[in-house]
Amino acid sequence: MSGIVFGCAVPHPPIIIPEIGRGELRRVEATTKALKELARDMAGATPQSIVIISPHGPTQQRGMGIVAAPSFEGDFSHFGVSSVALSFQNDLPLATAIKEEAEAAGVPVVLISEGRFAYSADWGVLVPMYYLREGLPDLPVVPLTFSWLSYEKHFLFGQAIQKAAERTGKRVALVASGDLSHRLLPSAPAGYDPMGKVFDQKVVEAMEKADAQTLMHLEGELVERAGECGLRSFIILMGSLDGLRVKSRLLSYEGPFGVGYMVAAYTVDGKEIAGQGDQNEQQGQPTPGGASGAVTVHPLVRLAKQAVEAYVREGRVIPPPKGLTPEMQERAGVFVSLKKFGELRGCIGTFEPTQPNVAMEIIHNAISSATRDPRFLPVEPAELGDVVYSVDVLTKPERVKGLQELDPKRYGVIVQAGRRRGLLLPDLEGVNTVEQQLDIARRKAGIAAAEPVQLYRFEVKRYH
Repeated sequence: MSGIVFGCAVPHPPIIIPEIGRGELRRVEATTKALKELARDMAGATPQSIVIISPHGPTQQRGMGIVAAPSFEGDFSHFGVSSVALSFQNDLPLATAIKEEAEAAGVPVVLISEGRFAYSADWGVLVPMYYLREGLPDLPVVPLTFSWLSYEKHFLFGQAIQKAAERTGKRVALVASGDLSHRLLPSAPAGYDPMGKVFDQKVVEAMEKADAQTLMHLEGELVERAGECGLRSFIILMGSLDGLRVKSRLLSYEGPFGVGYMVAAYTVDGKEIAGQGDQNEQQGQPTPGGASGAVTVHPLVRLAKQAVEAYVREGRVIPPPKGLTPEMQERAGVFVSLKKFGELRGCIGTFEPTQPNVAMEIIHNAISSATRDPRFLPVEPAELGDVVYSVDVLTKPERVKGLQELDPKRYGVIVQAGRRRGLLLPDLEGVNTVEQQLDIARRKAGIAAAEPVQLYRFEVKRYH
């Protein structure tokens, strides 16, 4: 089998290099032990090339970096040890294919090479490769850097790497180099922030489950306060595994110096979802989650994305998938929300079913959200790579007698006066009280504050 055959997330603290860490190595024993185990696992996957993403290469603000030099090297002279040096050959056909697939997906790239940008391997490459090249000493290595584009663009970049690997017929291992929070202890290099531990817990749990959506929806303030350097690397890794059946393992996590070090492995079993990757993606087939399953978005969210992209690009309304999942077969009201760079880009829905099933409800409302929300201009094709989707499936509304039966975090609300009805979804940012919830719902329906209304509540199941 060609394509991505192995993936991993690794830290890159120079102190784990024996010649640098010396007596401190005992404090990072869990990490070094895990990296040695990881090296054996990677060798067992028999890759032909390695792609490694480093946060510390020449980062470009508006494009992903791809090293195009035929060979490169680096040492640890910045850390007082110039005697430890590594050299590598690049896999230029694979690097070229990654560039072409990324650009085809609308992801900007920048070539990094001698003659344009001098490239010397940084510690984000050197530290992991010090351990991982054991047993694979002569494998070519393609170094990449991420950018400050959206998380969605990074996920797409990972998907492009997967396509490039398949296109070139190579067995490729992808290494996502990155540390977690740099603010775990008062003695940490970047200072202390209690949210650093919260960030690390969320990331470790998500990586253990190969949960790309959690990574891509972490709150901006939490990420900023954590002072991390690996999140974008990890999202690219998740993109490279999208649709593949993987077994994920968390090998270690520790933070003895105030910086979080995580080692995680992802073994690909050689099959895409049900062996029909693209076909099942179009049909919305579900796949197992957790530590052994497919790295993918939920079928309902994927269907919304497909509906919008087909309509915006081609003016085509896609048919409902064949072999509907149980969730798609139900009849229910559905809201589809679109966000771009964290801001709402469209939201249209139905609080009661208007279509034969949820699948058709999603297709109809997704297209409406992208093109008919009166608050926004229609989504343009150039925006599609930056759009993030969520789908809310509503329970049947039930009449309530008073405010005591409402809860803005648990229940959505419908207010009705005659034919005027206003709806507000539950658990919205900034809506913390029943009074706020009702006030917004009334204003949406044009119902005055003192006007008597009938109240209904409903719950939603939210899919990201």
